[in-house]
Amino acid sequence: MCGIVGYVGCKNATSVLINGLRKLEYRGYDSAGVAVLSKSNDEILVKKSKGALKFLVEKITGEVVRQSKNPDLVAAEKENSDELNRLVQKTDDILVGNVGIGHTRWATHGEPSDLNSHPHTNESGSIVVVHNGIVENYTKLKSYLQNQGVVFKSQTDTEVIAHLINYFYEKTGEIFKAILETLHRLEGSYALGVICKDFPDRIIAARKESPLIVGLGKDENFIASDVPAVLNYTRDVYFLDQNEVAVLYNDHVDLFTADGEKILRESHHVDWDLSSAEKDGFAHFMLKEIHEQPKALTDTLRPRIVLDENGNAADIQFDEIEFSDDWQNAGRIVITACGTAYHAGVVGKYAFEHFARIPTVVDVASEFRYRNPILNKNDIFIVISQSGETADTLAALRLAKESGAKVIAITNCVGSTVSREADEVIYTWAGPEIAVASTKAYTTQLMCLYLLAIKLGSVRKTLPMDFKALLAQIAVLPEKAEEIIKNQSEIQKFASRQFNKEKIFYIGRLFDSASSLESALKLKEVSYMHCEAFAAGELKHGPIALVDKNTLVVAIATVPELFEKLASNIVEVKSRGAATMVITQDRTGAFKDCADTVITLPETLPELESMISIIPAQLFAYYCAVQKGNDPDKPRNLAKSVTVE
Repeated sequence: MCGIVGYVGCKNATSVLINGLRKLEYRGYDSAGVAVLSKSNDEILVKKSKGALKFLVEKITGEVVRQSKNPDLVAAEKENSDELNRLVQKTDDILVGNVGIGHTRWATHGEPSDLNSHPHTNESGSIVVVHNGIVENYTKLKSYLQNQGVVFKSQTDTEVIAHLINYFYEKTGEIFKAILETLHRLEGSYALGVICKDFPDRIIAARKESPLIVGLGKDENFIASDVPAVLNYTRDVYFLDQNEVAVLYNDHVDLFTADGEKILRESHHVDWDLSSAEKDGFAHFMLKEIHEQPKALTDTLRPRIVLDENGNAADIQFDEIEFSDDWQNAGRIVITACGTAYHAGVVGKYAFEHFARIPTVVDVASEFRYRNPILNKNDIFIVISQSGETADTLAALRLAKESGAKVIAITNCVGSTVSREADEVIYTWAGPEIAVASTKAYTTQLMCLYLLAIKLGSVRKTLPMDFKALLAQIAVLPEKAEEIIKNQSEIQKFASRQFNKEKIFYIGRLFDSASSLESALKLKEVSYMHCEAFAAGELKHGPIALVDKNTLVVAIATVPELFEKLASNIVEVKSRGAATMVITQDRTGAFKDCADTVITLPETLPELESMISIIPAQLFAYYCAVQKGNDPDKPRNLAKSVTVE
């Protein structure tokens, strides 16, 4: 959550900052601001505004960003973007300077407002700070500073940092030392960007828990919360590690420990294709990313499948992992994650127990470390995080390592904290995911989990069917995902009839019960409809009391031996007035007479169906959101990467 961008170089900083923040909008925010060290009078000029970035641009330029009224959504989107680009360039004529920092804020302390927006300053405005994370001891620090006569302007924890830096700067006369002294007194998480009027040639950045990168350009350097913010300018970056500090000048960057000791490190070259972060004619990133799932699944699968001389799938190979005695002798698998990644873990539990016959425990990461968990040295501990920066998941990872467990990370982000701290890392290769509601990251996480479970089953000789036959089925799943997407019109029509339902229940059994959890979350995230998910057998144990004519029940049915039981559940809710939809691979007509709509999936093994049965639910959630007039890419109150507890 939140976005940081900083620039020092020969260009004017303002438009660089704003364009960088636009690339970070996917992280979620409720206000934005920039601070630029003025060329003309050596003062730091700060502009900030509640709401979207366009309101910040309007505040700087004094002009309103005119919105296109073109009925063609794609054309209107382009015209709106062109108009915003014009005004962003105009900001360079108003805030003129070569050094600056910018921020998009997601409120944690203090309501969203102009005053609480970042950047924050000391009383004189000579020191300016942007900050992601939470200062857990800010109340104590604020009280101390107030006793020293400091007057606070905002309700934020971040303002404490600006005043504390100033406090030590007045004692030392050196901004770098003042920042180090401040860092030693902060408890909690932070990614910081700091500029000082008295040191107009540099930005100082620091990182603990919250992600921060340094972009390396020619006669210019950058800081940012994430790589997309700098890809228009450079592909060479440093990923700051825990408790590291960077000092950026226009011609070089110095890295230090939090104690001021210099660090030497090779930079990392990013080979992402920036065009993959554009909409390519789709109305929303979410829809684009749903359509990208066949390719994403292929990209995740292909490097891990070994082909025989006839070009058929013959084995699974993870270059990142050696299936040593640790795996063969493991007592159990422990999976922990949050949100969508947690739901992938629940499906993974079924997969590990089914294919590898190994006990598997799945925990919500936000609960894990607080319940004094029992961990064993022969546990395989798997953490899943799309961003690789999820705060609760990182805390669980560190606790597991302290306990001596082998930690495997599944993530989409190269160089992320999770990837650096885990013993071994598996990348999903899903590509950039811009929409806040995860789609292709989820299905590629499932692909990684299934491949691990099947490989482990092969190693342990517990597979319930022929290994190569199983690989042949998994190898064609991307094609089956493509087939679903091409035939989405029935889902769109159903959404147009059901988007105003008051209550929605997702039900299923076995793997389908796990898939129901993610299906319900997607609908809640983007449509704001009240939705629950539970095992279908639990319907009679309470939830059926809520079923009436204002209810929609969606059943996921991929296990043939349980079709009859699920059909009975559908009959029960229909008799009480509920609308019904079944997502199934059944071709016998088991649900034809009891469901209002049947979405027929391509056939595959029931145990593998979870990787594609989620796609109709994603599409249904998307079309319900559009029908309600919501922006599915930026759901209210949500952020892409949750880097605070």
